[in-house]
Amino acid sequence: MNKFFRALIAAWGAKKLGGGCLSTIVIFIIIYTLLGKCNEPSRAASLKPVKQKVLCVK
Repeated sequence: MNKFFRALIAAWGAKKLGGGCLSTIVIFIIIYTLLGKCNEPSRAASLKPVKQKVLCVK
């Protein structure tokens, strides 16, 4: 996500959810970081598949 739009969405959300000055800043930081995390590839996708041995007990 573009940083400009990320900041714009975070500012709008902080304005809607924030009560005072400090809580608005804290909510902005939380939303901004969460929007940044959504754009990262997942760690599970970057891991190589592991071959597993199947043990059969008779």
